Amino acid sequence: MTAQTILPANSAVSGGYEVANSLRFNSGSSDSLTKTLGTPTNNKKWTYSFWVKQCSNIGNLLNTGSDTAYIYFRPNNADPAPSGFSIEQYVSSFQYRIIPNMVFRDHSAWRHIVIAFDTTQGTASNKVKVYNNGTQITSFNTATYPGDNLDTQINSAVSHKIGGLTGGTSQNLDGYLSEVCFIDGQQLAATSFGEFDEDSGIWKPIDGLADNLTFGDNGFYLEFKQSGTGTNASGMGADTSGNDNHFAVANLTAVDQSTDTCTNNFATWNPLFRKGTTTPAFTEGNLKSTFDDGGANEFALTTFGVSAGKWYAEVKWTSNTGTAATATGILDMAYSGTADPNDSVTNAFGYFGSGTKNVSGTASSYGDSYADGDIIGIAIDMDNNKLYFSKNGTFQNSGDPTTGSTGTGAIGIVAGVTYGIFATDYNNQVAELNTGSPAFAISSGNQDGDGYGNFEYAVPSGYFSLNTKNLAEYG
Repeated sequence: MTAQTILPANSAVSGGYEVANSLRFNSGSSDSLTKTLGTPTNNKKWTYSFWVKQCSNIGNLLNTGSDTAYIYFRPNNADPAPSGFSIEQYVSSFQYRIIPNMVFRDHSAWRHIVIAFDTTQGTASNKVKVYNNGTQITSFNTATYPGDNLDTQINSAVSHKIGGLTGGTSQNLDGYLSEVCFIDGQQLAATSFGEFDEDSGIWKPIDGLADNLTFGDNGFYLEFKQSGTGTNASGMGADTSGNDNHFAVANLTAVDQSTDTCTNNFATWNPLFRKGTTTPAFTEGNLKSTFDDGGANEFALTTFGVSAGKWYAEVKWTSNTGTAATATGILDMAYSGTADPNDSVTNAFGYFGSGTKNVSGTASSYGDSYADGDIIGIAIDMDNNKLYFSKNGTFQNSGDPTTGSTGTGAIGIVAGVTYGIFATDYNNQVAELNTGSPAFAISSGNQDGDGYGNFEYAVPSGYFSLNTKNLAEYG
């Protein structure tokens, strides 16, 4: 599959309301938030609104009781097809089951989903309304609507779990959530939570939800402003609606509080890109790539590419032995071959674990070797077509990314190409990507000149983290 450069417009709008935080859920860690709600204002009427950046094709967004009601991304082999998204309640049989024909498989962009229930409506199709990025979905593969005046499990006085199953650990969410809002007692439209930008026409979140909405007794608003693990106003599951319906935190830590949000989307590894028939295992919000031990190199490539401007990112290698099979670098985003970037691939430029460099398949002496725990910095100067690598903050070959066209210690790269960042290896090596919102702990904390990012080492002057705000301004 050819690499895909996706710049989700909903996070590239300039000005307006800025969402500060999201929460990163990793399915393998069984991350979740749980709350047993009280007596509802009206469990025949409710609205669930959230922004999500999914990282796999499976995962629960909300689950209740003993796995009775679900809102979740469906697996690839789900029946009925297409896989994508499902809203359902099952008690002996399906009391409702809503599956849009739309397939939800974009692992690079944020999307806004609103699900609005009112089982008192006389017209079946009015009982459940689903919106994607402000537009109501009207085409469904399956549309079993709830019966008249059905009391739904969602918004009942039972356990509600965000990110996993209440009765098990399978089908946990892989992805990011922000602006999670639940309204008890009203069926609201998407315009209660977002709007189309008047200049670009892009759907974006709106400010003032806590002040302008009536939440009802069970309502909550999760902004993920806090990094604590307690079930209180200082926890990651803190409710800021005024109801204090705080959620308990399971297996989430402070590092899972992310600045990758629906108003500023950061690049991750792209699970849709694969070399031949194999691909690494992607976890931690598609920021951690674990390479197979099958003897043939796999590689990971970022979701975003750059063709102008100056950019900085870091890759932390773990379980790495510093071999010539390990490489960190940049690659033409249009590449569709099956060879590894450290082979004779045009417009592939890498820094090997053994210390050599690779220029379109030609290796030569460059810098220090790197191994387990080392962090490789990548500084890409597309204005002058220069590339620099650092190891633990020291640029190799006496490189200086601020020297412009002089390019002190730089690797020359080809102009007119859109480059993504890659990592490649085999034998269970791990590459953790940091484009500014890392999934690993940072001991120092450095930002770019516009105040974006959280990096272990200083960002060279004039270079920026790889996110949609910066791409809109500098890319």
